[in-house]
Formats: sequence, structure tokens, C-alpha cells
Amino acid sequence: MSASQDPGTGSGRRAVVMAFGAAPLAAVLAACGGREESGGSDVVKPSDGGTGSRTDGGTVLARTADIPENGGKVFADRGVVVTRPKADEFKAFSSKCTHQGCTLSRVSGGTIDCPCHGSKFDAASGAVVHGPATKPLPVKKIAVTDGSITLLP
Repeated sequence: MSASQDPGTGSGRRAVVMAFGAAPLAAVLAACGGREESGGSDVVKPSDGGTGSRTDGGTVLARTADIPENGGKVFADRGVVVTRPKADEFKAFSSKCTHQGCTLSRVSGGTIDCPCHGSKFDAASGAVVHGPATKPLPVKKIAVTDGSITLLP
């Protein structure tokens, strides 16, 4: 009987190989998690301001009062960033940077910022203000009704 067929050693070797093979994968997955929760970000999870509830017309993201004037919030789980360039104006854009697809981190000083390579987008138009991104952020459809902001399909 060969060593790989020996019930006392074959399964033990397999378990060791599988354990050591899984360790690097677990390390990579752990390193990738949590980026959206870094300090100073405006990334919002449903439990942190976005209701995430469905209506017939889309997904309710937030109350208008949750979006600061001259600022905004990133709803990474919904793929959208909502800005408020003026008191009565709300805009929505994709929350993915057009450079390499990183999730945008915050809205500050009139720009939507990418933490990966420093791209900045105009909070009112989505246009590139600072590269390396060269394309504007895609516009997302929202509705503002009765103090709620809804992401439309």
C-alpha cells in the first residue's frame, strides 16, 4: 500500500496541504475587507444613514437632511454617490472611479475623491478635476420626494 493510500498518513497530508493552501487566500481576503470603513470617509452602509428600503420606483438611499450642503455621501453598497452642490440640488453618480474602478471614498471641498490614485471629480457635474482619471463619473438617476432620496432603476 502506498503512503497516499495509507489511511493514517494520506488524509493527514491532505489536511496539511489544504490548510497551508487556504492560509494565503484567507490573508488576501482579510486584507481586502474594510477599505470602505477607513477613517474620514463618507461611505455609508445601510445601517449608517441609508435605509436601503425598496419602493415601487427604486431604492430609498437617505433623507435629504442626511446629505450636507456642499458635500455628499458615498453609498458603496448601492454603487452611487449623492452630492448636494446647493441647498435645493441633489446629484448622483457612480461610486466607482473611472480610472481603475476603485470605490470613491468621500465628498469634500466640492470634489468626490478616490483614495487609490488621487483622482478627484466635480461634485456638481462628475467631471474630472484631477487625474489620473480622464473620464467623468457616469450619472445615476435619483428622485427627491418628500424629503427622501431614491435611487431609480
